[in-house]
Amino acid sequence: MTLVDFSSDVFIVAFLLYCLSFSFYGLAVLGKRFRKRDPEAHVAKWGKIAFVTATIGLIGHLIYFFTRWAGSGHVPVSNMYEFMTFLSMAIMIAFLVLYLIYRKSLLGLFALPLAIIIMAYAAVFPQEVQPLIPSLKSIWLGIHVTLAALGDAFFAVGFIAGLMHLLRTVNFNSTDRGARREQLWLELCMFAIVVLIGFIVSVYGFRSGGYHAEFNQTNIDPKTEVSTIVKVDYDMPPLVAPYNSETVSMQPFLGMKSPLFEAPSWMNGVNAGRKLNTVIWSIVSGIILYGLLRLVLRKPLAKVIQPALSKLDPDDLDEISYRAIAIGFPIFTLGGLIFAMIWAQIAWGRFWGWDPKEVWALITWLFYSVYLHLRLSKGWQGKKSSWLTVIGFIVVMFTLVGVNLIIAGLHSYAGTE
Repeated sequence: MTLVDFSSDVFIVAFLLYCLSFSFYGLAVLGKRFRKRDPEAHVAKWGKIAFVTATIGLIGHLIYFFTRWAGSGHVPVSNMYEFMTFLSMAIMIAFLVLYLIYRKSLLGLFALPLAIIIMAYAAVFPQEVQPLIPSLKSIWLGIHVTLAALGDAFFAVGFIAGLMHLLRTVNFNSTDRGARREQLWLELCMFAIVVLIGFIVSVYGFRSGGYHAEFNQTNIDPKTEVSTIVKVDYDMPPLVAPYNSETVSMQPFLGMKSPLFEAPSWMNGVNAGRKLNTVIWSIVSGIILYGLLRLVLRKPLAKVIQPALSKLDPDDLDEISYRAIAIGFPIFTLGGLIFAMIWAQIAWGRFWGWDPKEVWALITWLFYSVYLHLRLSKGWQGKKSSWLTVIGFIVVMFTLVGVNLIIAGLHSYAGTE
């Protein structure tokens, strides 16, 4: 067994330990409702067990990271699989740091699922060790990417606490216009989370079923007008075929024997059609999953979760959210901007080139700069601050995922095949 194989096994163990820790946090927080005698002792006991389990999981996650590093010969953050696994590890580090400060077990009930979902999302991408392209063969790979991801991890925990604050404070019994607007936007946040889960479920479902479709796409170079034929493989039923392509093979699915339509011509890239197909399947799966949850629960998901947060102090959640972002901001500034520009100068001979990833990293930094300004100078606390953490995390996720999967640029080397 190679070190890379061993690291993959340890990664699975860490994933299972995080799932177990999440169960313990659930038992700590929700189980106290059924304890008539000394419910706080119940929370303390199971919260401690959950914390220890999460810590052991993090140790396993660190072992995965360093053994893959040793086995591959470079810091394992060079493609989407490696980066997302590191991000989930960074989220756990950020969570444990803030848990040791504030001792809020309920924070684990929200932080652990986020780390678990990102780990599951990472496994969607190719897991093989890929050779580094020349621009990545630098010590700055580890410095820039790991610090930027750690900053994003603290932003993620800030988002978790902000979302918990909104779930705790939004009034679901009110029917006035402002309250109904808050209810709608909060439920949209829950729907977005369900869509992400639906994406993961659909990908693994079709993969476990061995689904496969193949197309030959004809690409014409606009400069030389030379045409080339590229094979495009699908692991999910092709609702969308690649632009200017022919079907080589396709397994029927629910009576569908051919794609419903072709990707538009303006979607450039060999994988553009497949990415659009994946987005559509994610939305469809999310809608189905959300509909089933609503059918079973018979009320908005946010309203279902709110009673579990009734004992929490909203001010504590607001403080945790702010502190997480205050810690993450200087880390992201170093990793996501300053060290990134130094590396860009070394790799490409310029500090700044308006590459999509660079632009969105700057947008992320500017957004959290505005957040801290409004928080410290304008007194934006409570709901206003929490809504900003939600919007900020959307910006973060688009910077991390959307830019690599949707927009072509110098940073589109991330193993998204």
